[in-house]
Amino acid sequence: MRGVFDWKFKDFPEMGNWTGIDVGKGVGGGIGPKQMPEQPSAWTAYVEVDDIASTVAKAVKAGATVIVPPMPVGAMGSLAVFIDPQGATIGLWQQAKAPTKLAPAKKAAPKAKPKAKPKAKAKAKKPVAKKKR
Repeated sequence: MRGVFDWKFKDFPEMGNWTGIDVGKGVGGGIGPKQMPEQPSAWTAYVEVDDIASTVAKAVKAGATVIVPPMPVGAMGSLAVFIDPQGATIGLWQQAKAPTKLAPAKKAAPKAKPKAKPKAKAKAKKPVAKKKR
């Protein structure tokens, strides 16, 4: 598929030999080993959600079976996978929150200029003595 779609792949050995797929714009995906021996080879569609934990909880309440509980994917986000009551596998993706940007530092108020020392008064000139005639 790399040659067909110009995808970029990144291995995540800490996730059981899972490989992430960067599709450019959009959610992307991944390739990994089967989660259960009886799992057929298949593509898993992922749905992007705002809160992966609450979405998994809703799915379980609706009868889904979780096969991959919410887990981080590097610094990119989190994923989870469940099987719905009809047997369809559905993946969930929650994008990592972008680091909050710090507000730019406020410029320091200009320092007050030190008051200039008063200029020394010029010495009074002595009157010029008049020559006596």
